[in-house]
Amino acid sequence: MPTGVALRDVRQQLFDAAERVLVRDGHAALTSRAVTAEAEVAKGVLHRHFADFDEFLAELVRRRVAGLEAWGATMIEHAGTGDVAENIADFLFGVFDRVGLGLISLVIGRGELRTRLHRSFGVPILAEATAVIAAYLNAERRMNPEMSALGVVGAAHLVFSEKEPTDPDRVRDLVAKLIATGR
Repeated sequence: MPTGVALRDVRQQLFDAAERVLVRDGHAALTSRAVTAEAEVAKGVLHRHFADFDEFLAELVRRRVAGLEAWGATMIEHAGTGDVAENIADFLFGVFDRVGLGLISLVIGRGELRTRLHRSFGVPILAEATAVIAAYLNAERRMNPEMSALGVVGAAHLVFSEKEPTDPDRVRDLVAKLIATGR
């Protein structure tokens, strides 16, 4: 690795590299060495910006959660417009894309990471996705938004974890059926 080369937004460069490794090689291959090699920076660069690798991973998850929460705020702003099942299905495709599924597996598999994320209940990303959907269903004035959201996220996680590509119509139909029972 060259030294003395100025790096632009090195933190973002490291996060982007981590996502590429996660998608290409899976959560088990996500190591500090793999991330820094993918980002084409010296290993010390990561440790200059983060206390340790688990802190880096925690920030990667926090950034993902912040994006989901921002998406949820937009959904709530637009409550009453569009098809509820379609809006939730679109959100689920963002939650359970390859990076999202990889991060969920990573969090489940790394106890230290869960500790860093200060979660006593629920899996980060899944818990926030459930909260976003419940808040949106509440804004749409649906009955039992929390229970409907739990069912939607749980069922969607199973569907998106299958080997085959996920059919958008299947997800929309699943969401429509699950939220219809909560009316």
